[in-house]
Amino acid sequence: MKTKTVLIPLIVIAVVGVLVMSGVFYTVHEGEQIVITEFGRPIGQPIITAGLKVKTPFIQQVHRFEKRVLEWDGSANQIPTKDKRFIWLDTTARWRIKDALKFYQALGTEQFAQSRLDDIIDSAARDLVTAQLLIEVVRDSNRVLSLDLEVLEDEEGQSSEPLEEIQIGRERITRMILEKVQATVPQFGIELVDVQIKRINYVDEVRKKVFDQMISERQRISEKYKSEGAGEAADIMGQKQKELERIQSEAYKEAEQLKGDADAEAIQIYAEAHGQDPEFYAFLQTLETYRQTTNESTKLILTTDSDLYRYLKSSEVRRR
Repeated sequence: MKTKTVLIPLIVIAVVGVLVMSGVFYTVHEGEQIVITEFGRPIGQPIITAGLKVKTPFIQQVHRFEKRVLEWDGSANQIPTKDKRFIWLDTTARWRIKDALKFYQALGTEQFAQSRLDDIIDSAARDLVTAQLLIEVVRDSNRVLSLDLEVLEDEEGQSSEPLEEIQIGRERITRMILEKVQATVPQFGIELVDVQIKRINYVDEVRKKVFDQMISERQRISEKYKSEGAGEAADIMGQKQKELERIQSEAYKEAEQLKGDADAEAIQIYAEAHGQDPEFYAFLQTLETYRQTTNESTKLILTTDSDLYRYLKSSEVRRR
């Protein structure tokens, strides 16, 4: 009985000691930053180094905040553009707590900070998009190959409507939203890292008109390319035909020259052969004539003084 009386106070003291020690020590993780408050008021500067720390138990409270980059994802908002066309604008952003003490004093929690960013970023996006034409929000540049800034000509040769030219563009508008919000959020201990337009959807009233315009524009560009392509093809075919005729002319000239040289050489050979034995040459030529002009069914009618008949006649005389 005496032993139990001694143990109970020891157990109570041990429990109280554990509770006190657990209130004294706390751990700061690598991705955290800590603000210590005493009776609701911040004490000292934020703790940003990881490790085991000490505080006054029961009096001081630990408030933990992320040190890493956080995501903000807004809801799609219906916004009118400068040319009175309504679109659904959906934006997203990345931010981080740069000054934990100021953040705690101004906002208190990350959930409240997300709600505050909804108002700030959506307001900045609305102001900047409303002041721009729809084409500025949709496009990043004037590039549609090389034809965006040209005035396309119709079939009658008259100038048609030029393609819409942008002055700012979607990327620049996004940077303008980022710069405007960055100038506002430092008072809350927040640093805005990036803002992006995640998605743009046209409302039903605008979608059909925009699509029709896009189709018409691309058709005009397509027809322009086809026309230029046909012109280039005709020019290439003309150059090809011209080159072909030049090659054929040079080949014909060279062939005729070779034939002339061959004929001259043949005539020279024939002349030399004729000079060596004129009678034998005449005989061979007559035989060649017989071969080319007669066959088994050929009937010849010759005069007695014909050169062709002369050899036939002499052959007949020899056989007698």
